[in-house]
Amino acid sequence: MKYESYILSNFKKIKQISKLDKETIFNIEVVSSVLPFKTNNYVVDELIDWNDPLKDPLFILTFPQKEMLIDEDFNEIAELVKKEECKEKIKKVSNEIRKKLNPHPAGQLELNSPILNGVRLPGIQHKYRETVLFFPAQGQTCHAYCTFCFRWPQFVGIDEWKIANKEIENLKNYLKANPFVTDVLFTGGDPLVMKTKLLEAYIEPLLRDNLPNLRNIRIGSKVLAYWPYRFLTDSDADELLRLFERIVKSGKHLAFMAHFNHPRELETEAVKKAISRIKSTGAEIRSQSPVLKQINNDANLWADMLKKQVALGIIPYYMFIARDTGAQHYFAVTLEDAWNIFRKAYQQVSGICRTIRGPSMSCTPGKVQVLGVSEVGVNSTRQKVFVLRFLQGRNPDWAARPFFAEYNSKATWISDLKPAFGEEKFFFEEELEKNFNSKVKDDASTEF
Repeated sequence: MKYESYILSNFKKIKQISKLDKETIFNIEVVSSVLPFKTNNYVVDELIDWNDPLKDPLFILTFPQKEMLIDEDFNEIAELVKKEECKEKIKKVSNEIRKKLNPHPAGQLELNSPILNGVRLPGIQHKYRETVLFFPAQGQTCHAYCTFCFRWPQFVGIDEWKIANKEIENLKNYLKANPFVTDVLFTGGDPLVMKTKLLEAYIEPLLRDNLPNLRNIRIGSKVLAYWPYRFLTDSDADELLRLFERIVKSGKHLAFMAHFNHPRELETEAVKKAISRIKSTGAEIRSQSPVLKQINNDANLWADMLKKQVALGIIPYYMFIARDTGAQHYFAVTLEDAWNIFRKAYQQVSGICRTIRGPSMSCTPGKVQVLGVSEVGVNSTRQKVFVLRFLQGRNPDWAARPFFAEYNSKATWISDLKPAFGEEKFFFEEELEKNFNSKVKDDASTEF
C-alpha cells in the first residue's frame, strides 16, 4: 500500500467525503484553522466506519469536530471563513485563540528545558530524574494527527512553540553530565515519520559512545495505529528493523512506546504483521492512551483493548487522563469516571494485562494516579476524598506517596482539586513553587 496523506488543502481527495454533509465539511475547515488536521489513506480506508462516520470513534479521533472549539471561538473563525478572508487574517485570529488553549501544559517550557554549562538545550526535555526526552527536528509531524493531542502546538507553524533539536551532540553531552539518566525517549511528533537513515543518525552515536548510564532507548510513536506499513512495505522498512536489532544487540533495552486509543486499531492484518516484525527484533512494545469521551470512555472497550494488546505481545502501560490543553473540554471525563472505567476494566482482565497503570494525570508536579474515591474518618467525621499518589514526581522522593484531596464530582484535572482535611496546600506544592520561582529567577538549574 502506498502512503498518501490528506491535509485541508487536499481534503476533497478523500473519496468517502461524499458521505459527509456540507455543514460537517465546513465545521472541519473552521476547527482545523485552529487545531491541526492531517490524516492518511490507511486511517480513512481501513480504520474509519463510513457507514456512520459522525458517530464513529476513529473518525472523531482524526477529524476535527465543531465542539472542539468553544462557541465564541468557533463563530469568530466561521465568520472569517464565510467572508473568504485572507489566510493571514484567519491565521492571526487563530493564533490568538491558540494562546488561550494552554499550548504548553505542565511546565514544559518553564520547568522541563535543561541547561548545560549555562546554555539552554532546545528540543530536549528533562522532567523526571532518570528519563530525558529528545525531539528530533525531522520527526516533528505525524502520519495523522489525533484530535486530542496535547502536542498540537508542534504542528501549527508557530516557531517559538515548537520543541525540536538536530544536534545529537547536545544530548550526548547532557547524558555524560547527568549520570543518573538511564533512559532516552525519542518523541515528537512521531520520530518514525523520518526515514531510517535520519533516525539512525540520532541513535547510532549513542550506541557508539556506549554511555554506561544509558540503559534504555525508547521510541514514542503512533505509527503502528496510523501507518503499520512503515514496517511492511515502506522502502526502508527492513532497514528500520535492522536498526532495532542493532540497538538490542548493543545491550540497550529498546522500548517501542505505542499509542492505541481504540481496539479497532489493533485489528487489521497490517498492524498484526507489523507488531510481529517489531517483536522479532527483540524490542518490547508498550502501549498507552488517555481515556477520552467520544472515543473510549467505556470499561468494556478498555478491557477488550487490553486483552487484544496482550494477545499480540504488547505490554499495557498507561491509562492517562486528557491533558489540560487544546480540546480538553470536549474529551475529558471526570476523575471519578476515569477511575471507575479503569477499575471496571481492570476487574475483567487477567494479571498479565494488569501491568497498566492509571488513570494518571501528567501534570506539573508529575504523574498523579487516581487510586480511588473513599471515605476517611469515623461516624460524623467521615469525609469523602480522592485518594491519589505519584507514579512519577519532579522530586523522586514524591513517587509512590499517597495523598488526599477533597471530593469533587466535577473535577477533571488536578487544578480542580483542593487538599483534604483543611490543609492549605498539598505536600509537594511548597517545594514545587520554590523550584519554579528559582528556575524563573536565574534560569540556571538543571534539576527541573
